[in-house]
Amino acid sequence: MAVYTKKGDKGKTSLYGEPRFRSKSDQRVIALGSIDELNSHLGFVSGNLTPRLRSGQARFVRIREEITSIQRDLFEIASCLATPSGPDLIGAGNKPPFEIGLDRVRRLEKIIDELEGSLPALANFIFPGGSRVGSALHVARSVCRRAEREVVKLDQKEKIEPNILIYINRLSDALFMIAREVNRLEKKKEEIWKAK
Repeated sequence: MAVYTKKGDKGKTSLYGEPRFRSKSDQRVIALGSIDELNSHLGFVSGNLTPRLRSGQARFVRIREEITSIQRDLFEIASCLATPSGPDLIGAGNKPPFEIGLDRVRRLEKIIDELEGSLPALANFIFPGGSRVGSALHVARSVCRRAEREVVKLDQKEKIEPNILIYINRLSDALFMIAREVNRLEKKKEEIWKAK
């Protein structure tokens, strides 16, 4: 498969099963791009976890596994978003290639609940930051929030699988908690925001 086809040189692209091209500024394409960007940020997190894995800390191994699992979910969500359905498509009635079940949402909720039970409770906002990995997770959380807004815009225009919205909403909370856990493991004190 060629890396470049020159078909997108005029700002158009096509999605799975579509006989015609759509603008790269189309909301579905924007939502897909945001999910892809989020996945890339998580790849950066994963790559930066590698030195910590050598330290033998089991918690870092588990965090890396959680991030990898989330990245797989994001690929499947992107596949669903890239498969529009409708009568005008090749193979009319295309069905998303994956089902984003509530079991995936529950897995994120379990991560959040476990970390909430082990991290200090927050009464104020904290500044995003900390260690390199913790900071990168805060960036990923912010990108996740933007991706959620883009997917919501798409859903208002063309209905999508509702569990995708639930998953992305829960994911930003999970990334926030994982960032806090990484900073705790790296002995980076959380900076509390207080109004002056």
